[in-house]
Amino acid sequence: MEPNPVIIAATAKQTASLIFLHGLGDTGHGWASTIAAIRGPHVKVICPTASTMPVTLNAGFRMPSWFDLRTLDATAPEDEEGILKATELVHGLIENEIKSGIPVTRILLGGFSQGGALALHAALTYPDTLAGVMSLSCWLPRHAHFPDAVKAPTIIPVFQAHGDCDPVVPFKWGQMTASFLKTFLKNIEFNTYQGLTHSSSEEELKDMKVFIERMLPPTL
Repeated sequence: MEPNPVIIAATAKQTASLIFLHGLGDTGHGWASTIAAIRGPHVKVICPTASTMPVTLNAGFRMPSWFDLRTLDATAPEDEEGILKATELVHGLIENEIKSGIPVTRILLGGFSQGGALALHAALTYPDTLAGVMSLSCWLPRHAHFPDAVKAPTIIPVFQAHGDCDPVVPFKWGQMTASFLKTFLKNIEFNTYQGLTHSSSEEELKDMKVFIERMLPPTL
């Protein structure tokens, strides 16, 4: 992970934090202003940038990536070491917010595509009650290790979103992930966006805003 994440400070007294992880080849700048526009004034936004590394899926081309992607095949071997290392980095960002005085229950994770996959993995393996996780157009990495790898409470709120015309991360992956998560978690919300490809939309952002408001309401 690059050393200086994009941070958009709360515009009122900060009482919550939202950590959002970009997709393959992007940077923290790619999502920062979008997320800032749908959060409450009491929420600080943290958008880190992944380190640049060769990505097998893209013929070894170097780009920002949270871990190596070897293939987009649900049954293929994964970069387990890279996924676990990246998860530790995300857990470190959570710890930084806790050290600054934000309760763990007021910290929300989120991400798009590869970043969404990492956010989901990091949330489920974090041994405390986060506010929740938003996983957009993604899948659960290291799925064969679940539910054994879960350290989070089974009530953790999970907001999943996927376009039904996604040509990169197939819609059925999102559906299968949601169905699998429902076998061991109690609070899964899966949202389908008709005609949406591998991107976001106004409708999805509205739903995200509602989820953020619900999970990170203003405190008195």
